[in-house]
Amino acid sequence: MLRHRLLSLYIGTMTALSSGTGWTQSPPGTYPTRPVTMVIPFAAGGPADIENRHYIPKLMEGLGQPVIVDYRPGATGSTGSVFVSRAAPDGYTILAVAGTVTVYPATFPADKLPYDPVKDFAPISMITKRSTLLMVPASLGIRTFPDYVAYAKANPDKLNYGTVGSGGGFHIAGAWLHGEIGANATFVHYKGAAPIFTDLLAGRITSAPAVMFAALPYIKSGKLVAIAAMSAERSKYLPELKTVAEYGIPGFDLTSWAGYLAPPRTPDAIVNRLSAEFAKVARTPEIIKRMDAEGAELVGSSPEQLRQVMIADTARWRRVVEKYGIKGEE
Repeated sequence: MLRHRLLSLYIGTMTALSSGTGWTQSPPGTYPTRPVTMVIPFAAGGPADIENRHYIPKLMEGLGQPVIVDYRPGATGSTGSVFVSRAAPDGYTILAVAGTVTVYPATFPADKLPYDPVKDFAPISMITKRSTLLMVPASLGIRTFPDYVAYAKANPDKLNYGTVGSGGGFHIAGAWLHGEIGANATFVHYKGAAPIFTDLLAGRITSAPAVMFAALPYIKSGKLVAIAAMSAERSKYLPELKTVAEYGIPGFDLTSWAGYLAPPRTPDAIVNRLSAEFAKVARTPEIIKRMDAEGAELVGSSPEQLRQVMIADTARWRRVVEKYGIKGEE
């Protein structure tokens, strides 16, 4: 484990130096005066890890210190999250999170998810958001959301909806969607997005959500059809595609986002400094171009803006879970 973390430090430092920008050490006595550790509560090499490595060189340049990447996967992200929630509130340990941090408290008992995403962290910044699309196989013959509603009601035993795990965002949103349109659906839970696409393309499932970046190649090839945006707003990548909310389900929102949190009671001055540096990263032309190619919109929000999103998301998922009696994986 120690060697793994030292390797992460080496990789992070070399990434910054090889970018050609480098970094200038902060003046003595000002935050930060030593390396900052970024805890990633997921396995190395995954989408969250790859995305964070895009930002680290610019973040190190702004902070004037190395950024150590510390992988602490396990327990649906709880291992790393709990570690950061109990870390010293000095700005030297931060947590990289996805929107799922607000989902799990709604479906997992407190003893299996021993943290509150709103109360146990100090929000720093939301850096990106991604639209989520409702996808169906082209072979199904459905081209619009009203077509899907009609099909779902007429074929209650044929509707199979793919998710990336029981009790996750895709599952909860699916229960919400089908409950509101008055249709039955069998939820098929997968270990990841790749097998969902495999079964969608083969017609073994009839529908599933997908983030924009993953879905676009299949949409362009004509093999899959996006029938609605599941996010609160239309995507700039498919502006003609209406949202589920526009089709008559007020407040429906399954937006994928990524952001950063600090331990609770971290001083406002430190949180604001970190937030400002992430905002600079989000305004960097080469980062915008790179993330745009991955279907992500750069945000660089303030701490309060992220706090409000987390409060709203957590409350929304809890309402939906309670209404439809959704359970997480045991």
